[in-house]
Amino acid sequence: MNERERAKSGGLLDPTVSVGRIAGVRIGFNWSWAIVFALIVWSLAASYFPSRYPFLTDGAYIVMAVYAAILFFGSLLLHELGHAIQARREGMQIDGITLWLFGGVARFKAMFPNAGAEFRIALAGPLVTLVLSATFAAVAALVPTSLALHGVLAWVAYVNLLLLVFNLIPALPLDGGRVLRSLLWRAKGNFGWATAIAANIGRGFGYLLIGGGVLLFVFVGAFTGVWFAVVGLFLVNAAETERRYAVARAALEGLRVGDLMVRNPVTTHPDQTIAAFMDESAGASRHALYPVVRDGELIGVLPFGRVAHIPRDEWPHRGVSECMLPPDELPVLSEDDALADALAELGEADRLRGVVLRNGRVAGLVSLTDIERVLAERPTSRPAAPRQDPRAQAS
Repeated sequence: MNERERAKSGGLLDPTVSVGRIAGVRIGFNWSWAIVFALIVWSLAASYFPSRYPFLTDGAYIVMAVYAAILFFGSLLLHELGHAIQARREGMQIDGITLWLFGGVARFKAMFPNAGAEFRIALAGPLVTLVLSATFAAVAALVPTSLALHGVLAWVAYVNLLLLVFNLIPALPLDGGRVLRSLLWRAKGNFGWATAIAANIGRGFGYLLIGGGVLLFVFVGAFTGVWFAVVGLFLVNAAETERRYAVARAALEGLRVGDLMVRNPVTTHPDQTIAAFMDESAGASRHALYPVVRDGELIGVLPFGRVAHIPRDEWPHRGVSECMLPPDELPVLSEDDALADALAELGEADRLRGVVLRNGRVAGLVSLTDIERVLAERPTSRPAAPRQDPRAQAS
């Protein structure tokens, strides 16, 4: 377990609910996942199953829909676990898996080490989905078509097949786009060039979905068109994030967090009162963020903005420990982390600063503003910081 893993307990996607670990990988659910779950249950119970199994009761349709939705999201989870487990075999560290509005996402702590690793990681998820689809179809074939179980299994097999086909489209950030990028990366040895091509295809596919969705909704009246347009917009934004990250990565090539961090930052102690903190720490040097340490170990962070909202007459009676945030509220980095990886991590965090640890102790602070300043000064490009993490393997 490295410094970042000791200090961080949450994934970068900020899951609303964390449910534990599977195969050592942290699993969470974002609140937006509930929206899709409810929509799937409603559409299956109200339309799909009644049209194909008219001899069943309304209660049966609801039960079928709930089980089908659970199996579908279980399939998404296994798909992402395929990515995550293969990534771990490639020597990468996993931040976790989160199920959310657009399915699932596995988040990695660093960039793919090489083109071959990205190729194998990208294909691992679709291979799991292929096995799942074939398994559900085979079991459904053994169940009489008059049984509700057949309908559930057949639908899950069909949806997994659709997921497989969709994910293999060669457009970033889909798995097929990552496969394409890895092949181009391997052929020419240029990650940025490969990303640009795959991202452009991803943007084109996204715009195609948006256009097709609008036409479906306007001329056919199909609500599915709205969903196509939303997914298309997500793909366009995600592909652009991938492109910007590749440009920034090239500009920051060779730089580490230790090259840019502010060393020996002003810290505070959890047992200090706010009054003592203002006199001894903030009074000596005003910063936006103060690491809270005990015996050199990071136990929290204190944003100055939280202190500023406390009435002055309460300062002697309020402690730093009451106002500080746990260390998983912001990125915790290592001096040896690539600055490009720090850019991605800081760019998608709510708090645009990170604490740098050395042997478990606070060594410095680094901010997104500092990294963006370096990018602006470099002649190769002036990319904006990605506000999504492009190291995510989405489905």
